[in-house]
Amino acid sequence: MADQSTAQTPTPAEDPYEAAARAAAEDPERYWLEASAAIDWVKAPTRALDDTRAPIYRWFPDGELNVSYNALDRHVAAGRGDDAALVYDSPVTGTQRTYTYAELTDLTARFARALADRGVAKGDRVIIYMPMIPEAVIAMLACARLGAIHSVVFGGFSAKELAVRIDDTAPRAVVSASCGIERTRVIEYKPLLDRAIELAEAKPEFSVVVQRPQAPAQLRAGFDLDFAQLMAATREGAPCTTVRSTDELYVLYTSGTTGKPKGIVRDSGGYATALAWSMPHLFGLRPGDTMFTASDVGWVVGHSYIVYGPLLAGVTTVLFEGKPIGTPDASTFFRVIADHGANVFFAAPTAMRVIRKEDPDGEFMKSHDLSSIRAWFMAGERLDPGTYEWTTQKLKEATGRDIPVIDNWWQTETGWPIATNPIGLRAFPLKPGSPTKPVPGYAIEVLDAAGEPVPAGTEGLVVVRLPLPPGTMATVWGDDERYVSSYLSAFDGYYLSGDGGMVDEDGYVYVMGRTDDVINVSGHRLSTGTMEAALASHPAVAECAVIGVEDPTTGQVPRALVVLGGGQAAEPDAQALRDELVARVREQVGPVAALKRIDFVPALPKTRSGKILRKTMRELADGRADVVVPSTIEDPAVLDGLREVLASTTGERPAN
Repeated sequence: MADQSTAQTPTPAEDPYEAAARAAAEDPERYWLEASAAIDWVKAPTRALDDTRAPIYRWFPDGELNVSYNALDRHVAAGRGDDAALVYDSPVTGTQRTYTYAELTDLTARFARALADRGVAKGDRVIIYMPMIPEAVIAMLACARLGAIHSVVFGGFSAKELAVRIDDTAPRAVVSASCGIERTRVIEYKPLLDRAIELAEAKPEFSVVVQRPQAPAQLRAGFDLDFAQLMAATREGAPCTTVRSTDELYVLYTSGTTGKPKGIVRDSGGYATALAWSMPHLFGLRPGDTMFTASDVGWVVGHSYIVYGPLLAGVTTVLFEGKPIGTPDASTFFRVIADHGANVFFAAPTAMRVIRKEDPDGEFMKSHDLSSIRAWFMAGERLDPGTYEWTTQKLKEATGRDIPVIDNWWQTETGWPIATNPIGLRAFPLKPGSPTKPVPGYAIEVLDAAGEPVPAGTEGLVVVRLPLPPGTMATVWGDDERYVSSYLSAFDGYYLSGDGGMVDEDGYVYVMGRTDDVINVSGHRLSTGTMEAALASHPAVAECAVIGVEDPTTGQVPRALVVLGGGQAAEPDAQALRDELVARVREQVGPVAALKRIDFVPALPKTRSGKILRKTMRELADGRADVVVPSTIEDPAVLDGLREVLASTTGERPAN
């Protein structure tokens, strides 16, 4: 295996980050071809970029490999078979188990054989509809071993949404489990799967079900297979199937999809190269280290930094089945870090906000040994300065060290970070509200609505110059035209991120949120993210969202929904707090923000990946009759509880 840590090492006089960024910009083909040496190829590529169908690009077109081999077998062959590959930690079941690289390789190979014996072959699709259990990882890697294309659907998705994805991918098989386990309930998956197959036009040939004791499923004879029985009867593993670099590894659907789903296609060689590069250079992780990513394999973060990234790099990965609070309390993340010696932690800012709400003084952090932790990464939604500062302060109080709390901005479409603080190359000084610098290979620019570059420090549309680096989306499943029209046609030669933001005079990137979260007040375009940052800086605020509501005079007016810390529904002197918050927005954003309506609420509606449903709340506040609630909503009761508040055009207002 190539030494990832020394590939392309600059001369001592060069800044490692600047050298990498310059090399990737000036000669991307050479840079990424050299980076691909971190992967074990069956046939090493001789060229990096295929631009014959631009703006659709392909990476390493003549390379051949197997991604599962790179994630598992090669580490065993290198003598690391007894090293920990996967640590399963499930507070909801009271289970912990460690799988070595040798064990995980054996299980993956045998499950691949079980699938192959039932007709699954290279190019076939397999839907994986599972909770956060080891069998989900085994199923993903087994598909990759066969050259089959997996599509993971978040466990517990509705039957209708699962059926839509079954129809889009036409899978040969579905791998599932009898149930998922939440903080307060058990969700039976099998009835949802059965109903989805009934609704779908594309019928899978069989399903494999992991039976969990909390809710065993009734299996259908001739269609459903018991995972444990199948594995017990399968003694020999399947060999790795060689695929082209450009062959599809997986299809992952963007959250909140309505109508025809948008399946993001990830290729094999480009993705493997990008993730293998990212582990040492962005996260500072190498074989022997441990990464704890508190996400789900149903999301892109789970694909990249629970499964493929750590295993490609020979790093131990923690698979966590639980929540940041309630399993059993707000200490669970810190307990997992201490138990397994995690060196890097990765979660959504939402997780820290709910922990802060439950434990504003950070006492739970102090009760666990966090001496192993080196960096604390956040992604999935903007890391607001208030959450950044609270997390930074409490980590220092708990450890006595300055643990970097690092925002990193990316998307399902890109597959890995677009901008972050690349601590494996160089640790930059942190700026609250910024994910720091563009990752080498991503040429970030900020344009106005006409496609013209804006000056440093000016907000606009964040775009990335084509070609995107390896590992990013190859296309939309079955629809190249939709890929081009959705992402590549707004400005010639650019990928449209859909986010607004700016780049400051030091080259730091600021991403303020989706462009539809920019509101227009009397002709002034204002970022709701800027107002949220001002509100979140108040010590009483645990979480907040600002939405733009239609107004006949000004076009739109901002409204704020605020969750207070300590589980409060409202302060004893709520009006005084409203006045303080309005004054803070005026001071930090300016009077043009014109924030007058603030409602204190017990919780904000979110997707299961932690994104606040701002668009849905805005549409409800505007009185839209056709509001579609995303299928990814975590708790519909939270949104139901806000409907009356959002529909109200009057309410307590600050006296100013």
